[in-house]
Amino acid sequence: MKAFVIATFALLGSGSISAAEVDQNLIKQGEYLARAGDCVACHTAKDGKPFAGGLPMETPIGTIYSTNITPDKTGLGDYSFEDFDKAVRHGVAKNGSTLYPAMPYPSYASVNATDMQALYAYFMHGVAPVAQENKASDIPWPLSMRWPLMGWRWLFAPAVADDKAAPGADAVVSRGAYLVEGLGHCGACHTPRALTMQEKSLNAGEGSTFLSGSAPLEGWIAKSLRGDHKDGLGSWSEEQLVQFLKTGRSDRSAVFGGMSDVVTHSMQYMTDADLTAIARYLKSLPANDPNDQPHQYDKQVAQALWKGDDSKPGASVYIDNCAACHRTDGHGYTRVFPALAGNPVLQSDDPTSLIHIVLKGGTLPATHTAPSTFTMPGFAWRLSDQEVADVVTFISTSWGNKGTTVKSSDVAKLRKDDMKTTSGDDLGQLTQHN
Repeated sequence: MKAFVIATFALLGSGSISAAEVDQNLIKQGEYLARAGDCVACHTAKDGKPFAGGLPMETPIGTIYSTNITPDKTGLGDYSFEDFDKAVRHGVAKNGSTLYPAMPYPSYASVNATDMQALYAYFMHGVAPVAQENKASDIPWPLSMRWPLMGWRWLFAPAVADDKAAPGADAVVSRGAYLVEGLGHCGACHTPRALTMQEKSLNAGEGSTFLSGSAPLEGWIAKSLRGDHKDGLGSWSEEQLVQFLKTGRSDRSAVFGGMSDVVTHSMQYMTDADLTAIARYLKSLPANDPNDQPHQYDKQVAQALWKGDDSKPGASVYIDNCAACHRTDGHGYTRVFPALAGNPVLQSDDPTSLIHIVLKGGTLPATHTAPSTFTMPGFAWRLSDQEVADVVTFISTSWGNKGTTVKSSDVAKLRKDDMKTTSGDDLGQLTQHN
C-alpha cells in the first residue's frame, strides 16, 4: 500500500495522471482541508473566479495580490508535488524566491505530509483551471526586493515537521491545536507581530502572546482568543464557541469583519468533531491577566434610559440609532442582533473595530445551518465624528462594560482611511455629516 501511494504521487507530480485515475476520496479530503485552510477567501478576488488570485491584501509595506492557485499554466499547472510543498510549507516559490509571509507558511509548516498530498490532489484535479496571470505586488522599492525575505524566512519560519501529538495529550485538544496552529493559521491574524513582522509566537508553547489579539489591519482588530473574560473567550462556553464558528452567531455575539469570510468559506463546512476540537483547544488557553474577572452587569444605564434619561454623552445617539436592535438594556436579540453588554469586543483598549462598524456597518452572513442574513447599516453619512465617538464611548462604558473613551480625532482618522480604500458608489456614505 505504501508503495502504491508513493507511486501515485510520483505520477501526480509528473502530471501524467488524470483526475479520473486519482483516488476521489483523496481529492475530497483535500477539498475539506482547503476549506479548513480558508484558501478560497484569500485566493479569490471580488467578483473573480475561485482560486484565480488577484485579491489585494494591505500590509504595512504595501499591497500584495494573491496568486492564481488553479491548475492552469498561469497558476499551479506545472507544479510538482515537491514544488507545491516547498511553496506551502517552506515559503519558497517554484523559481526559488521567498514568498511574502502574507502567505502563512510559518503556520503551514506544521501541516503533515499526508494532508499536503491530499491538498495537492485537490488543487491539481478538483479545481477548475483559470487562465489568469498573477498581478505584481504594489510595494515600493527597496521593500519590494525579494532577497531580504530569504533572511526573514531563515530567521523566523520554523522547520517543517509532521504533526506529532505529545505523549498522553488529549486527542481532541491535539486535533484542535493542529487545526488552529496549522491549516487554520489563526495566529496570522490573532497574534501580535514584532517590528520585523513575524508573529511573536506560533503556538501555545511559545508564550502567552499566542492568539492574544492583533493590531488594527484594514480597519479591524482580531480579538484575543485566550481565556480572559474581559476581551477574550473566558466567558464563552465550548458549546457557544462551536455554535459561533459554525453559524457566525451565538447567544453572546455575531461575526463581523474578516471573520465573516472565515465562517462563510471555511468554518461552516467543517465537521462538528473538528469544530469541537478547535473550541476545546481554544478554551484550554489560559488568561493573560491574573486579575481578570467575569463581566458584572450594571443596570443603572438601562434604568436611566427606561426613564427617559439620555443625559449621558452618547445616550441620545444610541436611542436614536441603535436601541431598536440592541435594546436599551444592551442585551440585543439572541443570534440576531448581538448583545453589547459584556461583549468582549467592547472591552478592548483599542476601539478601531467598533468605530469601523459604526461608520461602515456590516452583514451577518447566511450559513447552511443559519440561513438568515441581517445587516447593520453604516452611519457615516448621518453621524459626525463627535457623535460616533460619543456613541462608541457610551456602549463601551455602559452596562458594566470596561472599554475605552473615544475621541473625535480617532473617528476622523479612521473615516479618512476608509475613504482612501472605498470606491465610487460607497464613497458618499463615508462623507462626514454635520
